[in-house]
Amino acid sequence: MVDVFEQVEEELRSDRYKRLARTWLPVAAVVLVVALIGALGWWGWDSYNTNRAAKGAEAYDRGMEALRAEKPMDARAAFEEAVNVGNGAYKSLALQQQAGLAVSANKFPDAVRLFDEAAKASKDPILSDPPALKAAFLLMDTAPLEEIEKRLTPLTDDKRPLHAFAQEALALARLQHGKVKEAREAFVLLQLGQNVSDDVRQRASAAIEAIDAGTAGNLKDIIAAADKAPVAPVAAPTQSPALVGPAQQ
Repeated sequence: MVDVFEQVEEELRSDRYKRLARTWLPVAAVVLVVALIGALGWWGWDSYNTNRAAKGAEAYDRGMEALRAEKPMDARAAFEEAVNVGNGAYKSLALQQQAGLAVSANKFPDAVRLFDEAAKASKDPILSDPPALKAAFLLMDTAPLEEIEKRLTPLTDDKRPLHAFAQEALALARLQHGKVKEAREAFVLLQLGQNVSDDVRQRASAAIEAIDAGTAGNLKDIIAAADKAPVAPVAAPTQSPALVGPAQQ
């Protein structure tokens, strides 16, 4: 009798396993297929980005070599190629170089457009903030204050890499448009700030002295000095931008 009971229980257990297999095996197969597709997709995207970074680096290096050889036409062509074939980082760098060539040719509207495109080409503030700041400086004498404030305010956050330069530019713009009190307060904060370069601190002190002495008419000289300040090096990364973090870039 015991053997009969054991045989019946074994049959029931076998039927239960079969039902479980029919229920869950298709689900497991779908999960495995989705995982495989995801892994292949990530591998393909990573390879695509790496390939674009390599092509962008090659074209960008040729552009820099042409600049050093004083061949602006060849440089412009190489940078255009880097924009078309490179990843976001090299596209941003190449657009900034093109904007620099436009500035040299006194084509300031083109330079502003190229700087704006460079700022949008990368989501990394280390790459996007320098061209955004340069575009604001180029528009300082012609654009309304509202546009300058719209451009600069996001860059003034303490977590942004060029926040001190952006705060200085915003103070200069407000001073230029007659907002003396707001400008002086910003210059004082820059003068006393901890994470402020000596150059920015000195220019802030000069601006405060000019405001207090009533000689803020020298503003153009201060703006020119700020505009020429090296806010960030525009050079090719030592590693592929697709493969390194923001700090390394």
